[in-house]
Amino acid sequence: MTAFPEGTPGTGIVGVGSHLPSQVVSNSVVAARAGVTPEWIVRKTTIRERRYAGQYEATSDLAVKAARAALADAGITADQLGWVLVATSTPDQPQPATACLVQHQIGAHQAAAFDINAVCAGFVFALAAGARLMSGTGGYGLVIGADVYSRIIDPSDRKTAILFGDGAGAVVLGPVPRDRGFVGGGMSSRGDLSGLIRVEAGGSRVPASKESVIDGSHHFRMDGRGVREFVTDQLPAAVASVLDANGLTGDDVDHFVPHQANGALLADVWPLLGLGRARQVLTVERHGNTSAASIPIALDHARGEGAFADGDLLLLAGFGGGMSVATALIRWHERPAAGEGGTRHAD
Repeated sequence: MTAFPEGTPGTGIVGVGSHLPSQVVSNSVVAARAGVTPEWIVRKTTIRERRYAGQYEATSDLAVKAARAALADAGITADQLGWVLVATSTPDQPQPATACLVQHQIGAHQAAAFDINAVCAGFVFALAAGARLMSGTGGYGLVIGADVYSRIIDPSDRKTAILFGDGAGAVVLGPVPRDRGFVGGGMSSRGDLSGLIRVEAGGSRVPASKESVIDGSHHFRMDGRGVREFVTDQLPAAVASVLDANGLTGDDVDHFVPHQANGALLADVWPLLGLGRARQVLTVERHGNTSAASIPIALDHARGEGAFADGDLLLLAGFGGGMSVATALIRWHERPAAGEGGTRHAD
């Protein structure tokens, strides 16, 4: 497992924001298309509703709104950003990078911009890249997780259609006290298991064609049993590894913020993590699985509820296609929201 870069203490999250589309999609709607019942969805996933982007909303549109909320929370302007990273596996289009579209829309004209695709682990991968970019340079950077999975799911596929929703979350990275910010983290990938989660068409191996659209090759596919086995095996190992590498135990963790993959899966794996005193931050019941957006959305909503105190230790864990796992330990630095009564997220 590759560790977080050294030299990152004193760099942390100084602003958070998120955005969810206005269209609420209930289990009854999804169940009718997938040939299951609403009760079955709750039993298998704990999900009760999710949000879908509007007809003319793309990933960058959601990302821009989350980015603006995070910038407002940080109390900085876009022209102070040195870089913009967007973690997504549903870009607006193959080229250019969605991050460049966001950079332009928010007015971050001095910033470099690029995308990272590690599917549902993408946001934590992007945090690691951001920590490296921040190391020794100071300034500010923006990390966004954003996905619009409603565009690529097969509504008749009960393995996937019941899980996914759309959304975006963002954090501003910047200077914090030396005893706050990034503590450590790790990343790993198992390319030999890449077939467990896939979209087969639309790339250079299977280019878009009339035939690929007809046979559904552009839809997201997942081996649910294989994914569950991967997470059950790999996530506890990744958590133990990052804690051990930083001289910590599970009792040191105050908040666990996982990728909101499936509430039933998270309930099953929770006892294996050894984080007994930690609060597990869960939003999956209301938002579904928003892929790379799920961790920053959960962060923003927990922060908005006043869940984090200054000095709390957060453990973030992303996992998904690749197959990849990424963790990040962050010593929280709490600062007043920009402006009285400032709103960091919008439903």
